[in-house]
Amino acid sequence: MPPRFPLGLFPKSLPFRNIRLKPPSLTRSPLILKPPTHSASQWGSIGRRQPPRYNRFNRTQQIYNLWHTSPGFRYGVGGVAVGGGVFYYVNLERVPISGRLRFNCVSEEYEEQAAEQQFQMVMQEFQGRVLPPNHPSSRLVNRVLEKLIPTSGLDGQKWEVRVIDDPEQKNAFVMPGGKVFVFSGILPICCGEDGLAAVLGHEIAHQLAHHTGEKLSGYVYLVPLAFLAAYTFDISGQMASLIIDLILSRPGSRKMESEADYIGLLMMAEACYDPNAAVGLWQRMAKAEHHAPPQFLSTHPASKNRITKIQEWLPQAQEKQVQSECGSTKGYANDFKRAFQHSDEVSW
Repeated sequence: MPPRFPLGLFPKSLPFRNIRLKPPSLTRSPLILKPPTHSASQWGSIGRRQPPRYNRFNRTQQIYNLWHTSPGFRYGVGGVAVGGGVFYYVNLERVPISGRLRFNCVSEEYEEQAAEQQFQMVMQEFQGRVLPPNHPSSRLVNRVLEKLIPTSGLDGQKWEVRVIDDPEQKNAFVMPGGKVFVFSGILPICCGEDGLAAVLGHEIAHQLAHHTGEKLSGYVYLVPLAFLAAYTFDISGQMASLIIDLILSRPGSRKMESEADYIGLLMMAEACYDPNAAVGLWQRMAKAEHHAPPQFLSTHPASKNRITKIQEWLPQAQEKQVQSECGSTKGYANDFKRAFQHSDEVSW
């Protein structure tokens, strides 16, 4: 007998057809769940999620396959490489004084335009802390700068000096266009005009060599290279930029800093300043440094390495000094300087 539903379970208005629910046949074998037939070695993985499979170099393989299967891809890559090589070669130039061959596609006008925004930011940050022109520190910087500028060949620029009252910062920099910033914290480390001439000569050398334009030009190939590395090896753009920065950007920056040391040393010697003062400057700077990072992580050479290189360049700087107009009068100038200092001590 088919099972009967209780009366009133379904409304009569529903158009049910004559559907009979038959119970399962008792003659059939009951449903029995059998365990899966796994070997003993496979039971350990049941119920566990398999670890994800990383295809780190999947894109590298795709590019490799595309290179071997698509002539259009090869021609495109070759065209970009040839065009980039021609652009790089056309923009090669020699750095003044050092003669180093480098890539630079940025004009001097663009350097000054890029520095204008940075200049406004610095002035806004240190507003109210710029010492007046008649302050002794401002007069000291101007006095040294007036002797260094003729040796740089940058007389045509409109030079502006700003000394910032900040004893904690041991820093100085020169922006494109002749804007000079010196923090008061570096003056005690300079220990006089000769040490200050080493600092300002280094900073002016950056502008003479157009290192700002060289750094901006580096982004022309560093940014695409970082993007290509991120895409090819399937890594984050930040990681790719960090790798490119450590391998290419920071070593290039250290090379520019060392080049500025060399050019600045020759400039201060030609301006009748003692080039040996540069060695003393970096010795004092090394003592003042706290927790300096390793050189490969820094954009500047280590102070000890700078001292070693400057000592190697000293004979050339001293020869430059002898050849300059101050070479024959330096002995008299030193005697006069010592006599003037002695008279000051006696008068006080």
